Amino acid sequence: MSPDLLNLELSSALLVLAIVVLIGVAFGSATRRLGLPGITGQILGGALIGRSGFDLFGDDALSALQPLTHLALGLIAITVGAHLNIRRLRNAGKRLGFLMLTEATVTPLIVYATLRYVADAPLEVALLFATISIATAPATIVALVRETRSKGVFVKTLLAAVALNNVACIFLFELARSFASEEVALAGLAAPLQQIGLATVVGAAIAIAMDLVARITAAPERRATAAVTALLLACGLAMQLGVSPLLTCLVFGFVQTNIARERSHLADSVFADFEPAILAIFFTLAGMALEVEHLAVASLTAGLLFASRLIGKLASARLAMHLAGATERVKNNLGLALTPQAGVAVGLVILIQEDARFADIAGLFATVVLTVVTLNEIVGPILTRLALRRAGEIGKDRMRLIDFLQEEHIATGFKAETKDEAIEKLVDLMMQTHPLVDMTREQLLASVLEREQQATTCLGGGLSVPHGILHDGMPMSGVMALSREGLDLPTPDGRPVHCMVLLGTSSEERDRHLLVLASLARTIGSDLAFQDLLFNATSPAHAYELLHGEESEGFNYFLEGET
Repeated sequence: MSPDLLNLELSSALLVLAIVVLIGVAFGSATRRLGLPGITGQILGGALIGRSGFDLFGDDALSALQPLTHLALGLIAITVGAHLNIRRLRNAGKRLGFLMLTEATVTPLIVYATLRYVADAPLEVALLFATISIATAPATIVALVRETRSKGVFVKTLLAAVALNNVACIFLFELARSFASEEVALAGLAAPLQQIGLATVVGAAIAIAMDLVARITAAPERRATAAVTALLLACGLAMQLGVSPLLTCLVFGFVQTNIARERSHLADSVFADFEPAILAIFFTLAGMALEVEHLAVASLTAGLLFASRLIGKLASARLAMHLAGATERVKNNLGLALTPQAGVAVGLVILIQEDARFADIAGLFATVVLTVVTLNEIVGPILTRLALRRAGEIGKDRMRLIDFLQEEHIATGFKAETKDEAIEKLVDLMMQTHPLVDMTREQLLASVLEREQQATTCLGGGLSVPHGILHDGMPMSGVMALSREGLDLPTPDGRPVHCMVLLGTSSEERDRHLLVLASLARTIGSDLAFQDLLFNATSPAHAYELLHGEESEGFNYFLEGET
């Protein structure tokens, strides 16, 4: 078949887009049936019809779809930023802090040493490769979490880590770029600080503006319009100002999730129904842009970069999780899950190509990085899915009976001298970790104490379940406090209280309230083996895994009607 016939040169970008969607959906479905990530199939499908394969479309047709790629990456960045909810991450601070530290030191040091002393790469090239190795592809991670319906401590840590390591990558890359071009150290700090500062101002301003719109109007169509406008503004202004659209949208998502009253107010929620199609377009187009000839040109350097980066990811994640006292599931699998690499790395390659100071190395740099990106986007999704499976969190994104007890709602090492003091501490924890709109601490505390005066909620077996009444329309909420030594409170069996669960329910959820009480009493209050594990949990993450692991499905079951 002649190249003229293969190169369709379609005049309609919409027709090209339709074919891209069909290829992405078809290849994604095919690879899922083979037990592989759908993303891998979409990338391979794109490579088949793109530059590395039949090259069906001309560059003009693909260029017309570039705005869609920027929008998709922006939406993905907003989604990742939305997972940096301070309320949800209250128990993850140590894990994320140590991980950001090791990702910014251990990973680049291993890559630098390998390329500098094994591949004999020039100093400035090794520095740039080292810093670019920090980034993980947010699009790939978000898509895999969605595809596998994963949820839990591991996923929460992973998504937050991706957002933070991209910020660290951009900062250190700009710093390395300044140092590599022999600029003064102080001046070298200006570029990354300006990038982060300007992106923060733009992203935060747009997030605040959209939140104001969401508070003023209840009409879904107006919120949708505001979300689309906000996404376009965030990407467009960032590009116009010469800062990273990815970083701007990360800030947008972060600010919005921490100030919005409801989940429906968040920009990414508006696009939820379109997300599979958007992701299919993004990854298929990414596959179409891959050029396999890079593999032959820079195979040795690219191979060393790929291997050293993988080793760095595994080492940095394991060290960070060890220092943070994370669970074995998180410690053993986080490094694998951080393998994918795409958007940020490609964007930084473009910066080098456009910088006249690096004209001598731009070609080599682009060739090596794009080769590694190709490998990471084919192998990475497989490793990430493997990590999600080994962590035991695939298929857990469904409502369960005590789904309101997430890691951030659990406190270990709990202490209190009296029942009233214990209840006050639980109420404070509830207010800190649950968005109880239009309800004050005093109202909740009064409701709990009033119920406690009517009858004790100490059930025996080391369990106490105080509860208060929430306003109608509010979802069930709860927090758990664990004490290894036990609280000396009045109990029917004379045993100390090791576990207190404060429940908040509206009158509309009375039936579920009774189910939760019965389940807690049957398991935590009666099962001695489970008590021994839960009461001695060393961290909220350990307790969460006990409450939401496969072994707990007998009492913390998936609710009917959830698929």
